[in-house]
Amino acid sequence: MSHNLEEKKAIVAEVSDQIAKAQTIVIAEYRGLSVEQFTQLRVKARESGIYFRVIKNTFVRRAVADTPFSGLAEAMVGPLAYGIGSDPVITAKTLHDFAKGNDHFIIKAGAMAGTVMSGKDVAALAALPSRDELLSKFLGTLQAPVAKFVRTLNEVPSRFVRGLAAVRDKSS
Repeated sequence: MSHNLEEKKAIVAEVSDQIAKAQTIVIAEYRGLSVEQFTQLRVKARESGIYFRVIKNTFVRRAVADTPFSGLAEAMVGPLAYGIGSDPVITAKTLHDFAKGNDHFIIKAGAMAGTVMSGKDVAALAALPSRDELLSKFLGTLQAPVAKFVRTLNEVPSRFVRGLAAVRDKSS
């Protein structure tokens, strides 16, 4: 389908806007996916907060020019789908999990600000815990010494009361 100049500019502007907010871009080849499978992927991407779209490579090349993702332009060959997200781990995990269940969806490359990643690098990124998981582990680690200190302080009066109770029971 041919786009007129205004439509092309609008598409490039939309992608540029998404890239300006993004921390990661993942590109994947989708040859052989059925419409139903593609729809499932779009739903999962939308639920995860990922901008996921099939766009002409020339439009995306123009959008990533002069951005930290410009190194990804070399990998933009063939029919590609683009996942653009603000959380690198969730973006990689969502697309990688879909690729595991669908042989026709192949992650070709990805990029984080200034760093181009191969498909294997994206898979390694997908294996990392999400930001929320890391924050909860960090807070649990910070809370542990305080909780132990409170239990220790609470143990002193508890031992004293148990000792008094033992003396009282022994004397009666």
